Amino acid sequence: MLRTHNCGELRKEHVGTEVTLCGWVENKRDHGGAVFIDLRDRYGLTQVVIGPPEADQAQIDAAGHVPAESVILVRGKVANRLEGKTNDKLATGAIEVRCPELEILNACQTPPFTPGQADLPGEDLRLKYRFLDLRRPEMLRAMVLRSTIIKEMRDYFAEHDFIDVETPILGRSTPEGARDYLVPSRVHPGSFYALPQSPQLYKQILMVAGFDRYVQVAKCFRDEDLRADRQPEFTQLDLEMSFVDADDIMGLIDGLVAQTAKNVLGKEVQLPLPRMTYDEAMRRFGHDAPDLRFGMEIVDVTSVAKKTEFRVFRATADAGNFVRGIRAEGAAEKYSRRQIDELTEFVKDFGAKGLAWFRVEEDGSLWSPVAKNFDAEHLAEIKTLMAGEPGDLLMFLADTWEVTCKGLYALRKRLGAELELYDSEQLHCSWVTEFPMFERDEESGRWVAMHHPFTAPLESDLEKLESDPRACRAQAYDLVINGSEAGGGTIRIHDQKTQSKVFELLGIDEATAEDRFGFLLNALRFGAPPHGGIALGVDRWVMLLAGLENIREVIAFPKTQKASDLMTEAPGAVDQDQLTELHLRSLAKKAE
Repeated sequence: MLRTHNCGELRKEHVGTEVTLCGWVENKRDHGGAVFIDLRDRYGLTQVVIGPPEADQAQIDAAGHVPAESVILVRGKVANRLEGKTNDKLATGAIEVRCPELEILNACQTPPFTPGQADLPGEDLRLKYRFLDLRRPEMLRAMVLRSTIIKEMRDYFAEHDFIDVETPILGRSTPEGARDYLVPSRVHPGSFYALPQSPQLYKQILMVAGFDRYVQVAKCFRDEDLRADRQPEFTQLDLEMSFVDADDIMGLIDGLVAQTAKNVLGKEVQLPLPRMTYDEAMRRFGHDAPDLRFGMEIVDVTSVAKKTEFRVFRATADAGNFVRGIRAEGAAEKYSRRQIDELTEFVKDFGAKGLAWFRVEEDGSLWSPVAKNFDAEHLAEIKTLMAGEPGDLLMFLADTWEVTCKGLYALRKRLGAELELYDSEQLHCSWVTEFPMFERDEESGRWVAMHHPFTAPLESDLEKLESDPRACRAQAYDLVINGSEAGGGTIRIHDQKTQSKVFELLGIDEATAEDRFGFLLNALRFGAPPHGGIALGVDRWVMLLAGLENIREVIAFPKTQKASDLMTEAPGAVDQDQLTELHLRSLAKKAE
């Protein structure tokens, strides 16, 4: 070992000890007669002094010219800092290492930014020089947190008798949902592997094989449009269990949530985690992953709208659509007319045609530019339904169910942040259950699986696969943390007949089903047990538990929103010999 100690472990009890330290030059202060260097590694900072009597002037001058972020080695003796010069913010702040000289292991050229600077550059520059960005304490903490959370997960499932099984990365393309990343085969011309969107089918096969309890920290890939909380390649904690129902799986994950929160964050989580159905979540919050750290629930006032003379409300209700609103408690004085106009433009981004609003006055009456279109009786009914109090701001959308859900969900989320209705340190976890089995694809008009095509319907809804697919509910459950989906799972179909019926509803004919999923259908004919599982987004968990909003901040080498790696410049072109060997020809130039 080049070093005897790291830069975070020396204390007063080490005074007088000869030590060797290695690390990066965080800061350098040249006081003429001595050079002070803050030496950094992943464990902390230690102040190093090159000065008399240990060092002569030539050695001091040489230390003064060491570039920032250079990697150096120092040998010296631990000493107490001078009285009044201690740093209580550092664990090593009571001591320093006095050295005669230092050895430059690798000098650093002028960096585009330094990890310790207060004003960070744009994300693109940080991603291009990710090796510098990862030196920041914030990034180190995120990576350590990630490692800790994954260890907690592994330990928890090992304690519950799960078998860790690695499933293939190169598999068969089964294009359902997001687009696959395809890998051409050199030895099978014209054929392609697909990178896994999840280990879904393999883990079901493991249940058929009798493995009973499977778990894996799995790398997955989806070629889809990206957002701040999504990546083309991501990590999930994937598990599957036999002879269980949804309550068993949710109960198991409840325990994982509580243990992780306690051991990693020092927070207590009350169990069991609260649950609500999909229908309830959409009715109360307009979204299937509601943030329950604050209230501001959606209220339906369509019944009153049908009786008013306000044309927008009345016409919407008469057309069979909805008038729904939210109450921002005490916000009437916090939002000016100009700001409310901004909120009106904001909800238009989600399909709404406008935003109606009322201010609850001190005398309890409702005031609004449109209030003259309402009878006093109807205004009183609206106020009662909304539980309005003086100082409140009541806001409404009149549109289809889908538009009112999207618009009010977005408005609620924005107001929750702007009005500081929750503590950023707060942790709220819950379940949403009983999702619809199917939803209509807007472009094709055909049924698509809301989760995936291997999800079992509720036993009470099994006959609806034939009679009314739209009303058929799934044995599906999503874990929600602070308003973000942090995991999703289902009980699977374990008999071939039901699986074939679901394929039929999804427009997958028998021949196509056998071609794409024949191995699964075959396995279901050979004694498949009832089984189910869940996938937990590791990247998302770390982001949420770290209190961050950008998933790239918890991944060591992430992609941009255009699925590019700015550091390695992937994806990149390959030479013609490689394409020829893979029996491929690029059409990119023609497309341009």
